[in-house]
Amino acid sequence: MAEQADELKKLAAIAADLGLSSELRIKSIELIGNFGTHEALLALLDLAANSGLIKEEREIALTRAREIIRSGH
Repeated sequence: MAEQADELKKLAAIAADLGLSSELRIKSIELIGNFGTHEALLALLDLAANSGLIKEEREIALTRAREIIRSGH
């Protein structure tokens, strides 16, 4: 479980790193959504609230957060 939390933190850091390409940040957001956990939901909501990200990235984070909510986690 600690391994999963570490991976989630790394992916969240990549997704929020404005020095990286948008494609890499989007892939990280999608991978965070694949976790489907409460922690992933919180990470996605943090990314959606990050005004430094482009609109598309924020919308993807919201979409993936909605998917987690709908799945009941």
